[in-house]
Amino acid sequence: MSTFYGIGVGPGDSELVTVKASHLLHDIDILYTPKAKLGGQSLALKIATPYLNKNLEVKQRHFPMTLSKKTKQDQWETIAKEIISDVNNGKNVGFITLGDPMVYSTYSYLLVLVRDAIQTKTIPGITSFGSIAAELEQPLTMDDESFAVVPATTTPDKIELALQLHDTIVFMKVARHLDIILPLLKKYDLLDKTFMVSNVSSKEQEIIKGITDVSCDKDLSYFTTMIVKKNIV
Repeated sequence: MSTFYGIGVGPGDSELVTVKASHLLHDIDILYTPKAKLGGQSLALKIATPYLNKNLEVKQRHFPMTLSKKTKQDQWETIAKEIISDVNNGKNVGFITLGDPMVYSTYSYLLVLVRDAIQTKTIPGITSFGSIAAELEQPLTMDDESFAVVPATTTPDKIELALQLHDTIVFMKVARHLDIILPLLKKYDLLDKTFMVSNVSSKEQEIIKGITDVSCDKDLSYFTTMIVKKNIV
């Protein structure tokens, strides 16, 4: 039976794509790949390219980065209908996503829209924060330590609560929210216990250990993540 696959391609290095994902990328008939900007290139597609067969049909689709839920929902529904049509026409279809498909991924929204109409299967991938922890050689959790993953786009009170409650906190999407996060890290004396990593596992990777000198106006890659670790090993 034809199937729609959500395929995680990891944080950036093509060699971190799982064996199972690499096999699927070679065998599927159609591949959907997201791009945030009209006319832009997909990083996920760049990562997956070494595994694609020459007969693969690639469909790059624009997913708007906007606060308008209706605008996003309309586009999700349009693309979901196209995916359903492809699978019903006997094609095995894949959708690639950075990191893991079940962690802050556009795929999750598509899955909800298509899973009652067609067969689906999700292939996990290495998360950005998992890759960062490996690069830093800092365990995310040990013993009874607690661990939280928080989007920097959430409210300041939720960010502060996470800093109060947990031993290790991952902040994703921090590039445009330093003005909120940095004062809170300073308030709890955590600037020197924070790692900031951009473009992990890629040639453009940048690691900052201890961010006491980072200012709110620092220009950061969209793919920048912070790990606050109260118990550095």
